[in-house]
Amino acid sequence: MSKIDSVTFSNSRRPRRRFQKSSGGRPARPNGTSPAAARPAPIQRPATPEQLEAIAASAFTKVGLAPALVRSVIEEGYETPTPVQAQVIPHALDRRDVLACAQTGTGKTAAFILPILHHLSAAGAKNGEIRALVLTPTRELAGQIAESARVYGRHVEVRHAVIYGGVSQLRQEKALRASPDLLVATPGRLLDLMQQGLVRFDGVTHFVLDEADRMLDMGFVHDVKRIAKALPGHPQTLLFSATMAPAIDSLARGMLENPARVSVSPKVTTAETVEQSVVFVAKADKQAALRDVLGDEDVERALVFTRTKHGANRLSKQLDRAGISCEAIHGNKSQGARERALASFRSGATRVLVATDVAARGIDVEGISHVINFDLPNVAESYVHRIGRTGRAGAVGRAISFCAADERSLLVDIERLIRTRLPVTGDPPAPEPAPAPAAVPNRAPKKRWRRRGARPS
Repeated sequence: MSKIDSVTFSNSRRPRRRFQKSSGGRPARPNGTSPAAARPAPIQRPATPEQLEAIAASAFTKVGLAPALVRSVIEEGYETPTPVQAQVIPHALDRRDVLACAQTGTGKTAAFILPILHHLSAAGAKNGEIRALVLTPTRELAGQIAESARVYGRHVEVRHAVIYGGVSQLRQEKALRASPDLLVATPGRLLDLMQQGLVRFDGVTHFVLDEADRMLDMGFVHDVKRIAKALPGHPQTLLFSATMAPAIDSLARGMLENPARVSVSPKVTTAETVEQSVVFVAKADKQAALRDVLGDEDVERALVFTRTKHGANRLSKQLDRAGISCEAIHGNKSQGARERALASFRSGATRVLVATDVAARGIDVEGISHVINFDLPNVAESYVHRIGRTGRAGAVGRAISFCAADERSLLVDIERLIRTRLPVTGDPPAPEPAPAPAAVPNRAPKKRWRRRGARPS
């Protein structure tokens, strides 16, 4: 969605308060991405004539969204839908299943959240049942989707909740008892709650599978199928994936009925605003090469990828000792530590964030100038996800990949996938010599003893 430059509605916002008073006099929990259920308190102040005029003229109104939702979108500063939104929203409003191939940073979250809020608000309350379920692979993504539901749903009566692993489930149980209309969840924790009989899907009419390719990469395919099987009948299903591999087609055939197919770009492409290059460097020299890159003044905010969690921790400590402020984020970090690291990176207090592929799928930070692949990914598709974190909103970003001698085959896979030869910096390193075989000590031949009187053999 493109930003509005001239139309603002700052006078329509209420001052944010930490707590909102409930009818019982006790302060209610704040809205946001916490696991507790959240009902955004609709602003009762009517729209001004200028706002009504902007709503009527908005491109979001033309695709069929309710005025209350268009008002929220405009208040966020967006004027026109992105390509994926323009294609998905009309099909979703018509209650068709959708299979969408869209990379990160294309506005796909709003492409499914806005139609869901439209349908739920139009239907009104329905016996306190969960009516929409959104599955996403990581905690960070779940929190971001819930935040989008809060922001875009501020003028409609739709209660939402978000649940994920890594935190106590007590607040999540309380959130489910509050009867949310929209539930955002990660597969593992949702299955746990289902097995405990704490969540039911009798009233679900809308189902979204976000980041389906990452779900498969993380081994959630069987969990996803079990959850989908627990849904009643065939709810409207929207499946989003950054890549459209054969495994995704197979999953879609089992979950979607006559879907509308949406693709905002070729099956596998990298953003045109990202300048890509590869640096051939020996494995032992990668740390020095990284320090050289990060020492460039053009590196305003860098996201560095490693292949393993241990590697992320080790690299972060080494950069810290070299005087480069950085944080590490990966699946072994607690939720609090991950949120603090992201907040520091987002605010600019930390210039470098070291991450693994799984954790990075939940990173939504503007202004990342550089993505650096310290280790090339084992899965070529992950390269597309990685570099999609820079070069957003028309800005130019840089993606630099370090390639050691034993990673040449991974580079070939990446270039075959994106159908592009990456510009090369530096000479290809000589293959690292194989370790010499261990020397076998010379031993005197063993004497063969014969019993006295035995015949010689």
